[in-house]
Amino acid sequence: MSKDIREIMKKYTEEKTSLSANHRSKFELRLQKEVHRQKSSKGIYYWLQIAATIVLMLSVGLGYYSSNTSGPIDPQTKDISLGSLSPELKSIESYYVNSINYEISQLDLNENNKEILDGYLSKINELTTEYKSLTAELNKKGVNDEIINALINNLQLRLQLLQRLKKQLNELKQLNSKQNEIQQT
Repeated sequence: MSKDIREIMKKYTEEKTSLSANHRSKFELRLQKEVHRQKSSKGIYYWLQIAATIVLMLSVGLGYYSSNTSGPIDPQTKDISLGSLSPELKSIESYYVNSINYEISQLDLNENNKEILDGYLSKINELTTEYKSLTAELNKKGVNDEIINALINNLQLRLQLLQRLKKQLNELKQLNSKQNEIQQT
């Protein structure tokens, strides 16, 4: 059944076919039509683009409308905070708040240090409550250097307490590891 390709090639005679005289121009014309054919833009992506545009325009319009309908801003009703007084005070406040939050996130809670943590965190909660009352006093009495200094000192004290707590927890951890080493030997 299988045929040897050499035998097939011996029997093959090449047919001479000639191309038409305008073959090249016909080919170029067909090529131009294929390359420059307009793609239909009526697909699903076309409708998705329209829907996205409508959603974007509605959201921008609603945002603009809600910002304009809030009414005139009454300076007496606006709450004053340490960060709203000046850019320097805002950077100081954000530095301390971020540092406090970072220190709290780094704390390791377990049964051995639960009492120490609870004591320190209750003091920090008291300082936070005092900070809120100082902010309320700032709103009530107006900008005052004494209140601003008290707010900054409050933030500093909270950060110092957290750093002391972290130091005590590390000392407690080292003490516990030394006791475990002594008990194992």
